[in-house]
Amino acid sequence: MGGPAPPRFGRPKGNGAGKGQSSPNLFVANCGPAVGLSYDDIAAAFGAYGQVKGVFPADESGARVVVCFAEEACARLAMETLDAHPCSQLGGRSLHIKYSLLQPISQGKPNNCIPVSLMASELNIPGLYLLHDFVSVKEEEELLAAVDERPWKNLSKRRVQHYGYEFCYETRNVNTKQQLGELPSFVSPLLERISKSPEIDDAASISLNQLTVNEYPPGVGLSPHIDTHSAFEGLIFSLSLAGPCIMEFRRYLNGSCLSNASISTQKEIENPESNANFIRRAIYLPPQSMLLLSGEARYAWNHYIPHHKIDTVNDRVIRRGSRRVSFTFRKARTTPCKCDFPQYCDSQRER
Repeated sequence: MGGPAPPRFGRPKGNGAGKGQSSPNLFVANCGPAVGLSYDDIAAAFGAYGQVKGVFPADESGARVVVCFAEEACARLAMETLDAHPCSQLGGRSLHIKYSLLQPISQGKPNNCIPVSLMASELNIPGLYLLHDFVSVKEEEELLAAVDERPWKNLSKRRVQHYGYEFCYETRNVNTKQQLGELPSFVSPLLERISKSPEIDDAASISLNQLTVNEYPPGVGLSPHIDTHSAFEGLIFSLSLAGPCIMEFRRYLNGSCLSNASISTQKEIENPESNANFIRRAIYLPPQSMLLLSGEARYAWNHYIPHHKIDTVNDRVIRRGSRRVSFTFRKARTTPCKCDFPQYCDSQRER
């Protein structure tokens, strides 16, 4: 369901549905992507009782949502009708509903806290797309099972698998003369879905041939970086599985952050309250979503995952899961990059 997320909806308190102050917003349990219900399906079902302004995740579980009505009377009617009763439009699931109330704005935010968007369109970064519910819960489980049956390579803080071509972290590049083989068959449905994506011009001609699978334990993220221009072509797809995270985007005013940063400089880069040398944006990546970096978003903006165990999304605290797994699809480049962003491009700096 489109539109910005309500920033400060809290989980209701009390022992029974309908107790306490009424509201046009409903907290609905046993409802969401984790139980096989898309936000559009939920909006359609509740729309029978009045205009629905939005459906949003209530927490990181995927099984609880906040449904926002335009009018309080519509919310009351929906709760009276659906609470503790099977809903035929949502697969016969019994819903558990309470009012959800706005919480006051918290004061004293950390200096480095920035607003976190749920929709890529809110970031105003050309070429950035976030496709929610790109895979189902069942597909997510099957993909995780498939990689867990294969050997992992241990890095200092996370585990990885490489397919097609191995990514060399020391050079941040790939050796296109050493192919590992074709991409595994369990990602074929994902590649077919990508080829039909309406967000991409001539999507059917895309030929992705490199896959990196990352497993992040709680508290582990990524330092700011742009995927090396000379290593990969212009489209990067990253599928989030098992757990959520915040991804931050930064465009450095002097071209890029230092590639060989000292420890003190690296701390400044990752804790930017004392560093105003870049533009910052942030987005919440839920499980089962696909992120697409293209154009300016791919070539000119660093992306970064904060090293947190707990994230704050618009005053809502979200604890990262026991693991987060990402599937990052790219196409290895065989000719020098000729992009429109030479200040960020290693191919064009070497000329």
